[in-house]
Amino acid sequence: MIFYFSCTGNTRWAAHRLASALNETLVDIANSDMVHDYHFEANERIGFCFPVHGWRPPRPVFEFVKQLSLNNPDHHFCWALCTAGDDIGQAMEYFDRSLGVVGLHLDSAYSLIMPESYVGLPFMDVDKPEREREKIQTADEMFQTIIPEIKDCRKGIVRTHPGAFPRTKSLVLGAAFSRWIITDRPFRVSDACIKCGKCAEVCPMGDILGGRGQVPQWKHDGSCLSCFACYHHCPVKAIHYGHRTNGKGQYYFECHER
Repeated sequence: MIFYFSCTGNTRWAAHRLASALNETLVDIANSDMVHDYHFEANERIGFCFPVHGWRPPRPVFEFVKQLSLNNPDHHFCWALCTAGDDIGQAMEYFDRSLGVVGLHLDSAYSLIMPESYVGLPFMDVDKPEREREKIQTADEMFQTIIPEIKDCRKGIVRTHPGAFPRTKSLVLGAAFSRWIITDRPFRVSDACIKCGKCAEVCPMGDILGGRGQVPQWKHDGSCLSCFACYHHCPVKAIHYGHRTNGKGQYYFECHER
């Protein structure tokens, strides 16, 4: 079984790619039941796929794991794969510690460098189309290595991109990111809005009030992840994040096929 969480489509693509190759059942964390009670067959593989936000797994992934109820957790090969626009810091170490609450630990860990989607800081923008294609091609080729390793339940494999100063990034910058940067307060919608409802539809947290025929409104209830799925999916670029998204591009996974 593979549990996954995705915002702009990178992780969803990876999870579906793995599930198809490994003949695994997929569970979307964003649409799962509140009671996470799953029965696993003996020696069944357990996988997790998620994006990295601020050099850490996103909050919903931690919350899902805390509520996860497993039978015989000691007899399963457990692996995780994360996606990020660049390095991941100690995201996998943070995730492994969270698994300990339910009696699991990571046997192997992977990360894929995928097209950048975070545009919430002045110096950050999406990748150029050529770079998007390069990242996706490289990630796709990585599956030739990853799939056999997971299929054979090979333990102790760590194919991740922690980058420089991983502890500082996850512990210090990650804390600052979570406390001060993740918020829906700066989101605004311009008169260009065509009230298509796409932004509310794609928000993985259900943080947007609205739908077809309505102007979107963010709830400001602390649920936003600042993943920018709403911004990237807007067909007329009517969504802005203060002035920080002025002149910036859009990306979600399907974009590379256009």
